[in-house]
Amino acid sequence: MSGAVVGSYVVDVRSGRIGEVMGHVGGYVQLRPVGGGREWDCPPQAAEPAPPGDVLRERVRRLNREARLLGAGEPPP
Repeated sequence: MSGAVVGSYVVDVRSGRIGEVMGHVGGYVQLRPVGGGREWDCPPQAAEPAPPGDVLRERVRRLNREARLLGAGEPPP
């Protein structure tokens, strides 16, 4: 997928990871995990459009993980 648009979500078919397209540098598509995190480079031919349901699932997974981390630091009632 050479025309990955900045702001869209794609699947890196090499790993199955979903990322938001942040830019294009040196012939690669730069992806950031849904919800933030460290970017990684993906060859354009390994980037396919991510199904909206998969993007939503990743967002919920990230929110649940953050909620568990926040909840672990709170004292019991």
